[in-house]
Amino acid sequence: MSIQYLSLLRYEWIITLIVLLLIIFKLNDLDQKSRTFMGIMQTLLLLNFLAGLLPLEQGTIFSGFFRTTALISWEKNILNLGLLLISLTSGKWVAAQANKVEFYILLLASMLGVFTMLSSGHILTLYLGLEMSTIPLAALANFNRSMKNSSEAGLKLILSSAFSTGIMLFGISLLYGATGNLGFDWIISHLQVNALTLLAFTFILAGFAFKMSIVPFHLWTADVYEGSPVPITNYLSVISKGSVIFVFISILYTVFGSMKEAWLFAVSLLSMLSMTIGNFFAMRQMNIKRLLAFSSITQVGFVLVAVAGASKAGMTAAVYFVLIYMLSNIAAFGVVGAIADSKGKEDLKYYKGLYKSNPFYALILALSLFSLAGIPPTAGFFGKLFLLTSGIGSRIYLLLAVAAINLVFSLYNYLRVIRIMFMDEAEEPMGVVEKNRILSIALIICIAGILVIGFISPIYEFFDSISIF
Repeated sequence: MSIQYLSLLRYEWIITLIVLLLIIFKLNDLDQKSRTFMGIMQTLLLLNFLAGLLPLEQGTIFSGFFRTTALISWEKNILNLGLLLISLTSGKWVAAQANKVEFYILLLASMLGVFTMLSSGHILTLYLGLEMSTIPLAALANFNRSMKNSSEAGLKLILSSAFSTGIMLFGISLLYGATGNLGFDWIISHLQVNALTLLAFTFILAGFAFKMSIVPFHLWTADVYEGSPVPITNYLSVISKGSVIFVFISILYTVFGSMKEAWLFAVSLLSMLSMTIGNFFAMRQMNIKRLLAFSSITQVGFVLVAVAGASKAGMTAAVYFVLIYMLSNIAAFGVVGAIADSKGKEDLKYYKGLYKSNPFYALILALSLFSLAGIPPTAGFFGKLFLLTSGIGSRIYLLLAVAAINLVFSLYNYLRVIRIMFMDEAEEPMGVVEKNRILSIALIICIAGILVIGFISPIYEFFDSISIF
């Protein structure tokens, strides 16, 4: 039995061991040499990712509170890859911080919560994982303690998180009153659609909507993204949001599968609101981090189109899209972070003529925006295509029409940035942004994934083979 515990908890044990090593580093002042420490840290995260690729048996432990399936394992692998790439793209910024060890401890503590949430087989485990993944992020959002907007970001994140937690806990209590047990298997077999369970689901849905920045529960997103350090904004937009999307779809399709007719309309409405409002607000933004914040809201709206499809194809398309979205967003924020670290500029007016002074960064950012917009031949095109086609199964044609219109709007938002970089004349030339070898390698990996994944059909077929419904 102990071997099974070690095997099924492999991802969690590795993260825990890395955190313990970091504590030892801090106690012995082994983080003083920044270059050596960063090299060790990147190596540990690489080993963490590679260890996740080893074969892993499926099963449940702790009386069903913790479970592992092939899909959950690969969702963790995707997020581990994202964590490694974020660390690589932000290495220069982290190396310059006095509290490097604390940064990684908080980041890995959040990842431990993410993994607990993904493997939950009980509502309480899900809730604990969700909170474990969120609370460290409030501290990380306020990592630049000398900056007012960073403190504001941390405060807004913790307050919105507390509010959403209260809403979700109230829904969980109602669900317990309706079913008498919070185990997933028990709820699936005993859930009856009535006024109490519908009310419980409404509050639980609202809690998830806060975490995913779904309209109208999105008001914290842009301010937190703008005020947080770029690496944390990157983590929030990719790892935090991607993990909640994975869990949300699994909960809808399994635990609340018998309520499909009830939640289909709600998900469709939230999808239309998120796509439309996210696009319209993005049009007004002149800060690139705020623009990408509203872009992430729009992208979640497109994911909800696949969720509304209520089919195995919908889950496959969502997991596939999160992988593509992760690579695209990490590349975009990698460039934004490099410019912010070197020049301290985040407004779009400073990106005018970027191609002339920094062609490498301009091309990387352009390709990542092409992918986010869904322009071929990037993988983003295939991701959006699969999302929309999987949504056809619900036959909510109004949702598909709204999604098609918003694809055009999102093109304007992303191409506006590309026009600024390649066509507009710079009023205040930015100058050459210093290149970083590790950052360049990470950006090239992201772009290679963006250009290649869409043409490798076995990737999509593999996700389809392990998806559930």
